[in-house]
Amino acid sequence: MRRGVFMVRVFVSCVILLACAASASAQAASQNSQDPCAEVKAQAARDEARLKDWPALARYRDANAKAAPPVKGESRVVFMGDSITDGWSNPKYGGFFPGKPYLNRGISGQTTPQMLIRFRPDVIALSPRVVVILAGTNDIAGNTGPVTLEAIEDNLASMAELARDHGVRVVLASLLPVSDYEKRDGKPIIQTTRRPPEQIRALNEWMKRYAAENGATYLDYYSAMVDDKGFLKAELSEDGLHPNAKGYAVMSPLAEQAIAAALKKKK
Repeated sequence: MRRGVFMVRVFVSCVILLACAASASAQAASQNSQDPCAEVKAQAARDEARLKDWPALARYRDANAKAAPPVKGESRVVFMGDSITDGWSNPKYGGFFPGKPYLNRGISGQTTPQMLIRFRPDVIALSPRVVVILAGTNDIAGNTGPVTLEAIEDNLASMAELARDHGVRVVLASLLPVSDYEKRDGKPIIQTTRRPPEQIRALNEWMKRYAAENGATYLDYYSAMVDDKGFLKAELSEDGLHPNAKGYAVMSPLAEQAIAAALKKKK
């Protein structure tokens, strides 16, 4: 294991040196004062961090330690997810459920196996009454390698089982649709290649069945955000994947309704 990590570090170092040399040579004539290796170094730092902490347990470690236990009568809710959950806290989207005892534990780019590893410290240890799980789109995209729908389903089921075993009610949120409508630098942003709509629909159908059979609550974002072509409505996103302010405005009341329904269920 150590030898493998060492070899990866050697490889990353070689890439940095080669990239820096090429970049410096190309920019020497212009006397550019900026570090020509900045972007490569930043990516190398991200890769190194992922090697050391693949599930990103450190991301919320301090926040979890500072979180006080729920007070009597508090309906604490934890949102577990990826960038769609993570980005919800951005002030430009109106904030993350202002005034509500809701905790955001989303991490951009994450997949279900990463979330499963951090589920205890980032959800169970916080003693919520409800957990809202929005996960799977990055698995389909292959962010942490090729994976089957069955493996994604197993990870979601494992998180749900952990929650139930600790008296936490479960809300399984559907994946959002994606679209190819948006452009960046005049070029189309193609989302449907990495995230085939038929796989999104299949995983959503499984979640709906699982929730019905196991006492969980199914939160259907998909139906409210899909257009008649089967894509994410153009006005709800700037990149065909992540919701914008209008997108979160659609999602927020649906999440509140699902949480209310979950709280009515018996543990």
